[in-house]
Amino acid sequence: MSDSAPGQPLAIAAAQFAPVADKAVNLAAIADLVRIAAARDARLVVLPEYSSYFVDPFDDSLVRNAETLTGPFVAALTEQAGAHGIVIVAGLLEQAEDGRRVRNTVVAVDRSGVVARYRKLHLYDAFGQRESDWVEPGRLEPPETFVVDGVRFGLMTCYDVRFPEVARTLADAGADVFAIPAEWVRGPLKEHHWRTLLHARAIENTAYVIAADHPPPLGVGNSMVVDPQGVEIAAIGTTTDVVVAHVDPALIERVRRVNPALRLRRMSVTPID
Repeated sequence: MSDSAPGQPLAIAAAQFAPVADKAVNLAAIADLVRIAAARDARLVVLPEYSSYFVDPFDDSLVRNAETLTGPFVAALTEQAGAHGIVIVAGLLEQAEDGRRVRNTVVAVDRSGVVARYRKLHLYDAFGQRESDWVEPGRLEPPETFVVDGVRFGLMTCYDVRFPEVARTLADAGADVFAIPAEWVRGPLKEHHWRTLLHARAIENTAYVIAADHPPPLGVGNSMVVDPQGVEIAAIGTTTDVVVAHVDPALIERVRRVNPALRLRRMSVTPID
């Protein structure tokens, strides 16, 4: 799937755009962003939460536009991944079991199809919002990870960033990079929270973080890549754009040798339910 050898720096991209209530429009935007990322030699691109369909405020159209993981949206991502030789990480509306709500799901897709999936654990029932009225929470399951050119990736979504246990379970599963599609809603201090939390998840797990958000007016934008020392090595700002940075396995090894925080900890993550 790649000409690069394991252990070499790996180009990854965050793609920022504002999904709308039209799946065809969203897929066209995604195709453009994936093409740009691939042209800049990215081997993986992360797109925002709700990339398949988004409406504000939420309404009954969510259920009507939800799909299975074998549906047309994932099929389109698979086709694009194959055409460009790239792994695509994106959020979508997945059909839920109760038929009344949807699942807020993230998939990682390569030319063969879905290589990992994650259903959002922590729903955004905060800051005056009630995501759980419309979305079914994910079950507590062992995290699915996937490898690109020798680098292991794990998935989480948006509000999960406020819960350090999610990132720690990914680190325990061997993840070197956390891929985070988001729709980080704007509000007082929310840009500060977004940046601080992404940096914290990188620092405490000595891992890379790549996060893709919606731009304003609904999201805060500021999609970014943070390295294992908490240094923001690439960011977009508030426009629709693609940013590319490099994951360096040698840097991960070096940081974890100098700062062996994962090895020295004395507590593990235990599910509440």
